[in-house]
Amino acid sequence: MNKNKAIIVFLVKFFTTYFILFGVYSLYLNQTQQKSNGFVCSPITGKVAKHVLKVSEMLGYNAEIEQNTRELSIKFILDGVYVSRIVEGCTSISVIILFLSFIIAFSGSLRNTLWFGIFGSILIYIVNVLRIIALSVLYHKFPEYQRVLHDLLFPAIIYGLTFILWITWVKFYSNLNKPIK
Repeated sequence: MNKNKAIIVFLVKFFTTYFILFGVYSLYLNQTQQKSNGFVCSPITGKVAKHVLKVSEMLGYNAEIEQNTRELSIKFILDGVYVSRIVEGCTSISVIILFLSFIIAFSGSLRNTLWFGIFGSILIYIVNVLRIIALSVLYHKFPEYQRVLHDLLFPAIIYGLTFILWITWVKFYSNLNKPIK
């Protein structure tokens, strides 16, 4: 019975956290994205695009970004060629919400939860920016492999990192292995 209680507590914490964070993010998107009178992406999508641009330039690429006027996306241009688009799904926010929901559900101390949540979220964001750059460069060089790269290889990177962070959290920081009082 105690095992079932732990599973139920985990599920309640996970889904409560997930739906609250997802709800707040959805409200944010509804308030900040513009779909009429021209498309304008949310500020977080714009910030990701700017970080992708800056890091690309630091890595020596001739890159540009431009708001797409036909859809909610920001064009990413390498060497004058429009190679990819950055959409809301590219911001890593949904993955960060999933990550945070998990570590809160497998709670640890408040201090560890805050620090690991912040560290993990920043790491996911940075890896995501690098992932977008790598994906765009590979699109530019190997356009025939876009589908495999986008649908298989690059989701594996971001979700693989999240899985490693979860395992690290459970093994070293959560209260899972501590005796229940």
